[in-house]
Amino acid sequence: MRKIERIFVHCTAGSQRQTINDLLKEFKRKGWKKPGYHWVIGPNGERTSLLPENQVSNGVYGYNSTAVNVAYIGGVDKNLKGVDNRTPEQKAELRKLLREIRTRYPEAKIMGHRDISPDKNGNGIVDPWERIKDCPCFDAISEYKDL
Repeated sequence: MRKIERIFVHCTAGSQRQTINDLLKEFKRKGWKKPGYHWVIGPNGERTSLLPENQVSNGVYGYNSTAVNVAYIGGVDKNLKGVDNRTPEQKAELRKLLREIRTRYPEAKIMGHRDISPDKNGNGIVDPWERIKDCPCFDAISEYKDL
């Protein structure tokens, strides 16, 4: 069994009209054998499993072997600029899903994709003022600190 240290929250960085099929095609186009996320939440709050949690997904380079990756569909505006455009249904289902995952992996830290990245010091943590990525386009650490 994998030791899960982090639960990463992502946006798909696409339109909220994006479908699960669109996502799967995108992963295939990138040449990935496995999807980028274990779970995806659609605009209507529908939860879809793309990969069992006991398998490694492609969500955060260098951290996937010890992570569960969760995404909401959306995260960009019409100009492809990062924006938190989660619907109320997505917010509610994301919180519910993260609570369930935390029950399975109580020691895992919930964080956004933007909160970790290879850095100059080699420790993998991005300083709070430095944002290499927008994803998931909101502060997941603060939002889910109570879970």
